[in-house]
Amino acid sequence: MWNLKVVGPTIPSMYLDKRIKDDKDYGFSLFKANQDECINWLNDKPKKSVVYLSFGSSAKLRPEQMEEIAWGLSDSNVNFFWVIRAKEEDKLPKDFVDILKTGKGLLVPWCIQLDVLAHESVGCFVTHCGFNSTIEALSLGVPVVAMPQWTDQITNAKCLDEIWGVGVRVKADENGIVRRGNLVSCIKKIMEEERGVVARKNVAKWRELAKVAVDEGGSSDKDIEEFVCELKHAC
Repeated sequence: MWNLKVVGPTIPSMYLDKRIKDDKDYGFSLFKANQDECINWLNDKPKKSVVYLSFGSSAKLRPEQMEEIAWGLSDSNVNFFWVIRAKEEDKLPKDFVDILKTGKGLLVPWCIQLDVLAHESVGCFVTHCGFNSTIEALSLGVPVVAMPQWTDQITNAKCLDEIWGVGVRVKADENGIVRRGNLVSCIKKIMEEERGVVARKNVAKWRELAKVAVDEGGSSDKDIEEFVCELKHAC
């Protein structure tokens, strides 16, 4: 009875078409973020030099997995920005704090992810591939290292890696743990190797498609207009 309408990506306007002034957030946040600290730290880093890691608001990584990620970041020798909820911090290796003292890493309990992904210093997003994070990475043009945890994230990771070509997916071992060597390899592919060049080119294409879709006359814009017109005539 109703035609299918395709709307989105539903990213705040100032990150894409900029048609709605000051529309920079979703209007709510699950946690409070010290965004000044986050942005000031990013401002001090070279372009495309930072690996940003976030596993969303509900994923609970095992202590063994947290340790492998921590030492993988250390072995990668990259600048990293890692979102770890406060109640998860005790899973980190005790010696890991020494790395943070060098200035190469920043741990925060939460951040405004759109601002971080839009920052010019971010060169890679290690993500659990939740649908919001997937759409934000595509819309803001950031290549990914996909590390799915459950449900639709496995499918999203496959799309990011094999179909859209905007990143690589890490492989877990027989115990479901992504080992540090595997993580290091994937980060280097995106940050230093030809695979990363291709991923950045592909994700830039998806970013432009997202802009076109939501801009005036784009597919999303037209579908919203048509939907509203149909509602008016149905009343």
